[in-house]
Amino acid sequence: MTTAPLLEIENLSLAVPAAGLTIVRQASIAIAPGEIVGIVGESGSGKTMLGRAVIGLSPPPVKHAGGDIRYLGRAFSSMSEAELRSIRGTGVAMIFQEPMTSLNPSMTIGRQMEEGLALHGGITAPERRKRVLAMLERVGIGADERLLSAYPHEFSGGMRQRIMIASAMLLRPALLVADEPTTALDAVTQRDIMDLLVELTREHKTAVMLISHDLPMVARYAGRIVVMQNGSIVEQGLTSELLAAPQHDYTKRLLSSLPTRGPARPVAKGDALISVDKLVVEFRKNGGLFKRASTKAAVRNVSLDIRPGEVVAVVGGSGSGKTTLARAIAGLTTFQGGSVTFRGQAMSNGDAASRRDYRKHCHMVFQDPFSSLDPRMKVGALVGESLRALPEIPRSAHGRLIEEALVDASLDPILASRFPHELSGGQRQRVAIARALVRRPAFVIADEAVSALDVTVRAQILSLLAELQKKLDFACLFITHDLAVVEQIADRVIVMQDGVIVEEGSRDAILDNPSHPYTRKLLSAIPLLEPTTAGGLRLKWRHADAAMQ
Repeated sequence: MTTAPLLEIENLSLAVPAAGLTIVRQASIAIAPGEIVGIVGESGSGKTMLGRAVIGLSPPPVKHAGGDIRYLGRAFSSMSEAELRSIRGTGVAMIFQEPMTSLNPSMTIGRQMEEGLALHGGITAPERRKRVLAMLERVGIGADERLLSAYPHEFSGGMRQRIMIASAMLLRPALLVADEPTTALDAVTQRDIMDLLVELTREHKTAVMLISHDLPMVARYAGRIVVMQNGSIVEQGLTSELLAAPQHDYTKRLLSSLPTRGPARPVAKGDALISVDKLVVEFRKNGGLFKRASTKAAVRNVSLDIRPGEVVAVVGGSGSGKTTLARAIAGLTTFQGGSVTFRGQAMSNGDAASRRDYRKHCHMVFQDPFSSLDPRMKVGALVGESLRALPEIPRSAHGRLIEEALVDASLDPILASRFPHELSGGQRQRVAIARALVRRPAFVIADEAVSALDVTVRAQILSLLAELQKKLDFACLFITHDLAVVEQIADRVIVMQDGVIVEEGSRDAILDNPSHPYTRKLLSAIPLLEPTTAGGLRLKWRHADAAMQ
């Protein structure tokens, strides 16, 4: 007996009439009760707009332009606004991409989570609080009454995502729209969040529309995959079959964009360009009315060497000290112990001239180019800003150097006259790379430089970094939580946990034969999509014994 669809999207089109744009074109999907369907595609493919339309939360400029959405056989177009409101929460719920912007910062967690129960549950306040605490305990946060009076900023990123899941599941919806639920989370937290989400939905037989650009994660959890490009569905089918034999050229290109491991490069030789010796970075936490001030060591006695032309990846969970270490090496964070040495000169006690020389030869590419690029400055000015600190380069040469840097970053020099908001996410990240390399530095720090990019743009940026690193021969410290990226770009890998290095070695040694339990847990958290002899992909686990821990 065939189960009737819970949700049917039939020839749905969405448009922005004021701009003359069609952002979803005749999309058709059916989702059965309890089924997990993955929606994949590049940024701008229409994934999120399709998901928001399902819950009736399309932005005001977006209008329905054709087709329909049916929930339990009834068309949304035939429902009143009151009926649609009654379905939201109990029938269809949504987990948004960024919990910090989705949770109200001025409201306590308890009040926000009770809101849906008050609107739909028809239950007393004490019972609502009881259910909220039970769900918070169920998602691994705890059942302490004090949690209800805490605000979103008092929780970590992983905990905020758990709170979003708890809020959505409190009403036991029939369908859950999960929009990039694990973006920017580390590998272990991603696995924990997704395992929790799947466990909760199975308990309540909830169907899931899983929107993501993380193909391995979707392949692990979704029974079917829908591929979108430029607002259209170009292919859909059972996950194993679609991966094994993709039919559409775009699907093939999407799958071929996944990072792959190339041959190991020769081991870098010579004296260390950067030496870090027993580095300690501490942060002071101010005491409150009933708490004493305390000090937390974010980095503890870390030592490492980076040689010219070498790419060293630093991996670890959130809070492991990766970014703090990078910022301390870059001179952006004060350290309380140890030393950072550049070409034999210690930066902690070097003279002003040596510090200026270090800053000239050390540049950083940040995770989010939109926040690290001044929105008031044009691209040309942003890229050329650091040239002003080099009196030996005449101003007449700045234009040529800026143009060369843009070309090196695979950008059209005509973009020099544009502002950051006029560029795509991938173009902004290329601008950030051009800005870092315009002075031909000896050392570049890339902090999660590709984590927020979709799979095809990420592949382009990684290829660009590899080409530029080969051409300019700079050393690179690459901070990431994406282990697939490590496979493609790293020569050596350092694993951090709780502010210390627990393991380090060559890329192949760490990825294939890790010795520390934490490294094995980290590597096992995210599955791989391995090429097959038939030209497709199949799901594979690293260190399957640790994957189930």
